[in-house]
Amino acid sequence: MTETTAWEPDADVAPENACPVAPVVDVVFSRWTTPILWVLSHRGPHRFVELQRSISTITPKVLTERLRQLERDGLITRTYHPEVPPRVVYEISELGSSLAPLFAALADWSGNLEEVERARRAYDAERQTGRKR
Repeated sequence: MTETTAWEPDADVAPENACPVAPVVDVVFSRWTTPILWVLSHRGPHRFVELQRSISTITPKVLTERLRQLERDGLITRTYHPEVPPRVVYEISELGSSLAPLFAALADWSGNLEEVERARRAYDAERQTGRKR
């Protein structure tokens, strides 16, 4: 008996569009998205400079771009406070918080990274030995 799952696209869907995970990966796993979401999720609302200090390797330009995209995607909110000086606070949105189970599952899976590294070393060693022959 064949069971239909969410992974089975319509027959007329092109293979590159068939996997429902690909667009999620595009939204959630771009270079700086996960560190920004992690900081806002685990450390609460932050101002721009606080985020930049928390993620010390990100440039201001890239942080600005990523924050705009995350706000556009609905994963964070930006609150402007018309004070002197003006204050802008970023925080994770309800939609962004809904990613917590996904990130928890990935964190659990990270226990497999040692095995991945062993597989890479074995693969590289096999390839290196194969070239010497």
